[in-house]
Amino acid sequence: MNPKSFKPFDERCYELLLKIPKGKVTTYKEMALVLGTKAYRAVGRAMAKNRDFVVVPCHRVVCSDGKVGGYANGVDQKIQLLEREGIPILRGKVVGLELVLYRF
Repeated sequence: MNPKSFKPFDERCYELLLKIPKGKVTTYKEMALVLGTKAYRAVGRAMAKNRDFVVVPCHRVVCSDGKVGGYANGVDQKIQLLEREGIPILRGKVVGLELVLYRF
């Protein structure tokens, strides 16, 4: 069995997040698939539990349809963080998602 599979799910999510550069986003679905699961909501729950916002950039995870999704510090702050990194947001959705989508 792969030793990585013994790490807690949340920790594996956070390790993936560290790979996403500023100016890029990924989706809950993309992260789940890389982790070998279809548990997209579990990825969302892991993001909600993140308490180290400075180091682990959970604001860079959005919905597959481009909607910004939730954020522990509020959606408005998530939008501000994304826009500060150059991610265009219009009416709560990432504009041109495919152009800024990070694939692992």
